[in-house]
Amino acid sequence: MNNYGFNFNTTYLDLPEEFYKVQNPSDVPIPKNIIINDKLATSLGLDLSKLDQNKKAKLFSGNILPEQSTPFSQAYAGHQFGHFTILGDGRAHMLGEHISPNGNRYDIQFKGSGRTPYSRGGDGKAVLGPMLREYIISEAMHYLGIPSTRSLAVVSTGETVRRETNLPGAILTRVASSHIRIGTFEFAAATGNIEHIDRLLNYTLKRHYPKLECSANKPLALIEALMQKQIDLIVSWMRVGFIHGVMNTDNITLSGETIDYGPCAFMDYYNLETVFSSIDHSGRYAFGNQAKIMQWNLARFAESLLLLISDDISHAVEMAEEIINKFPVNYEKKWLVMMGSKLGINNIREEDKILINNLLDWMTTKNADYTNTFIDLQDSNIITKDHYSDEEFLEWYKNWQDRIKKNCTSKELSHILMKKNNPLVIPRNHIVEEALNLAQEGDLSLFTEFLDALRSPYNIADIPNRFLDPPSKDQRVYQTFCGT
Repeated sequence: MNNYGFNFNTTYLDLPEEFYKVQNPSDVPIPKNIIINDKLATSLGLDLSKLDQNKKAKLFSGNILPEQSTPFSQAYAGHQFGHFTILGDGRAHMLGEHISPNGNRYDIQFKGSGRTPYSRGGDGKAVLGPMLREYIISEAMHYLGIPSTRSLAVVSTGETVRRETNLPGAILTRVASSHIRIGTFEFAAATGNIEHIDRLLNYTLKRHYPKLECSANKPLALIEALMQKQIDLIVSWMRVGFIHGVMNTDNITLSGETIDYGPCAFMDYYNLETVFSSIDHSGRYAFGNQAKIMQWNLARFAESLLLLISDDISHAVEMAEEIINKFPVNYEKKWLVMMGSKLGINNIREEDKILINNLLDWMTTKNADYTNTFIDLQDSNIITKDHYSDEEFLEWYKNWQDRIKKNCTSKELSHILMKKNNPLVIPRNHIVEEALNLAQEGDLSLFTEFLDALRSPYNIADIPNRFLDPPSKDQRVYQTFCGT
């Protein structure tokens, strides 16, 4: 059998047909491998060893399909910048649900694989730069320890795709626990078919939350569970300075994984108002707004389940609001623990918020680099450095050292805690952009070198300083783009 190690058992197609359309990817003229994630392929149990480069390129472009694959595109809706829209996979085809050797289920999806019934007049194509961008940043997120979709391969298609200019076409192969989104539930609710909403709910519970299947009120239990997962995710983003850039409800997964790496970026100089996305004109998805937006998105999710919560809609709203209103307190507690870990404090207290916020305020005023400040704090000689010699910081540093002495552990273990929570290297925007520009010219050397460094973000030896340093003024990236 020509399944190349794929072990498909696709259950999404058991849902009502309104949720998807079966359709093969478009053939491409000259597929060529750009990069294949061999380590991920091995962990998935794929057998690519007997395939030559030409056959691999055909496989990861969709020109040949594994047996047992029934490609389809998913329907969903979403609030995009606050406005509700019916959407769907406009340029993506699901190959199927692959069962790995350890029994885990993964969606295998092509992105940029041609028009679908949901393309809404688009060409269904993707271009090389954004696909490589998703590859490197999703892999970086994985190795930073943050739940994320993964990237299995990028192939060029031999096509020219028109955006602002003519650009080389490409297809990304994405791996995810699933592609069920808040927007999927919004789509189900928009149909007004309560049976469809119920089937999607039960399918999601079985796939991602089996322990909740016997809950007295399953939709409320799912709202609570998803809220906790998304709080954990946002706290992880805040830990490393990640800014998603397009937190629409169709980009929020029920699995709790980060998805869609279009206009995302990592913050260099600390400021809660930091925005990179070229389409976020109002700062809706700024770094400091991400928790509030997630709560807003979860409220939209709860709305999609009201008909299942109770026959009395007013009562359903009250019960859902009771859960959603807990978001700020739960988030604040987990954010405080996370920030304490970044500072080596293992017995965090409410009053420690003053210490944390004083540091963040100083960083904002001094335009300090978010990542490197926490690295520098691990250096016992930090106060001898010019950047940290002002009276405000020295006073804060003394207070911090006094607080560390009140830990429930040794100073050595406090230092280990900091190392575990403060990456040395992140996908800095100026390096990513340089690597992508070179890659589009056929030179992958910087891309692969940077990717290797990003795979060991907490313990790096002999890494070039250029990967660690913040951008100079003329290197700063002020805008990122979604690529569609």
